[in-house]
Formats: sequence, C-alpha cells, structure tokens
Amino acid sequence: MPETATEFRTGSGRLSLDFIRTLRWRGTDGAFEELATPETLVAWIRQLGPYDEDLAIAAPTPRTLHAAQETREAVYALLKAARATTAADCPPEARALLNKTGSAPTPHPVLDEDGTLHHAADDPVAAILAAIARDALDLATSPLIGRVRDCAGPNCGAWFLDTSRPGTRRWCSMDRCGNQAKKSTWRSKHPGAG
Repeated sequence: MPETATEFRTGSGRLSLDFIRTLRWRGTDGAFEELATPETLVAWIRQLGPYDEDLAIAAPTPRTLHAAQETREAVYALLKAARATTAADCPPEARALLNKTGSAPTPHPVLDEDGTLHHAADDPVAAILAAIARDALDLATSPLIGRVRDCAGPNCGAWFLDTSRPGTRRWCSMDRCGNQAKKSTWRSKHPGAG
C-alpha cells in the first residue's frame, strides 16, 4: 500500500509501465488497487503526468475511473503478450480498447510568453490515458520490449525497462527493492549484527 494517498511508484522507464504498477502485487492474494477512487486517479495523474500542479483536473466519474482501470489491464495484457511471444497475440478486446483510447488527443505543449513550457488538454484524464495507450502500443511493437524486465524483489512483481548498457538491471528501483536486497544479503552474511 502506498505510504501516502499520493505516493505512487515511478521509475519504470515508461509511462505505461508506471501505470500498470497501480495494481500492486498483481496475481497474489495481497493484490492492492491503488486507483480505488476518482481522487486517487487524479493524484496519480498529478504525480506522473506532464501537467502543472495548478492545472484544474475535474474529479473523474466512477465510469471514467473504471475506464482507466480497464485501460491499465489492456496495457498489461498487451505487454504480457508482447513479452511472451508477440504483440499480435494480444487479446482482441485489449487491442481494440488501446487503439480506441490511444486515438484521443494527448497532452500538448504550450509555450507561454516568458518561455515556460506547460502541458494542456481539454480533458486531462482522457489525454493522459491516450498517452499511456500510445506508449504501450509503441513499446509492445519496438525492440525495447525485449528489455522489459521483472523486478528481482521477491515481493515486488513490477516491470521496468532496463536501459542499462549491459542489460543486467535487476530491480525496479535501487531505492526500494535493490536496497532491501542489499540489506537482506548483508544481514545473512552478518548474523547477529545490529
């Protein structure tokens, strides 16, 4: 469970991979829905989206929240298929949903008079879902799909894009899973140490 209502995991290397992390511990009895309310969806968008903090984002309807969760599951299905075999093996309903979602306008850059770049959208939620869908479609059909890895953390299960030169990155985050693994290794080598 996130430490605070607005702390979501980041650092996977792709927006679509960060988005599928919002169902923590997927496939286990302890699976946890981080996007449980319209407010948590807005909090995720504020943390990971390209928008300024002061951009007004209307609270999504329960239907929009459900659409976001469905988009996340379609992204997961597509990337799972692409990692196992090919993007062509993506379930047809997931492919159709991502194609439709990805066809909406995405956040667009706006340069103001003092040279500051901002991002805007008529519908910030729909726009970020479109960006996520497009990112997933791009990733699933690119050579980078071979660099999407499972975190080696025993209780994590997150995926990340390994951009390290040798392609040997093991953890979704050195701050969390990597640090926990180092501590565990140290403790096993130094039993009884404080």
